[in-house]
Amino acid sequence: MTVPLSIVDSPVGASPSYAEDFFAPQKTSAARLPRADVFTRNIVRGVFEVLAGVREVEQLARWTSEEVYRSLVVRASLAKRARSARGVPVPRDIHEIRSVHLFSPADGVYEATVTAAARARTRAVALRLEGIDGRWRVTALALL
Repeated sequence: MTVPLSIVDSPVGASPSYAEDFFAPQKTSAARLPRADVFTRNIVRGVFEVLAGVREVEQLARWTSEEVYRSLVVRASLAKRARSARGVPVPRDIHEIRSVHLFSPADGVYEATVTAAARARTRAVALRLEGIDGRWRVTALALL
């Protein structure tokens, strides 16, 4: 006698979307993730390095949502084209992170504002971090 094998053993009475929910991105508690302030400093430094042309945008893909990644690809391309048109070499003075302010509206979610400065310019960055699948992911990013 053969017993049929079920790929996903859903609980009795579970909805048809049980498998979709099971395999969908899973939220992660902040307690199970690295410190948000350290991650924020590192990811913002990485973003500035991408825009300066000293880091490949693909290196940030794992840490960003698809929407944020696509916007970084566009901004990096525009920054590279602008440097090329003006004949400006790749900058050596990447922005220095001056301050990081975090607010947690829910467990596993942080909203951060960062102030960064280079020799000639100070910039503000706002981002949203969400704990997803055991790591922080940037789900919103604004550079001012």
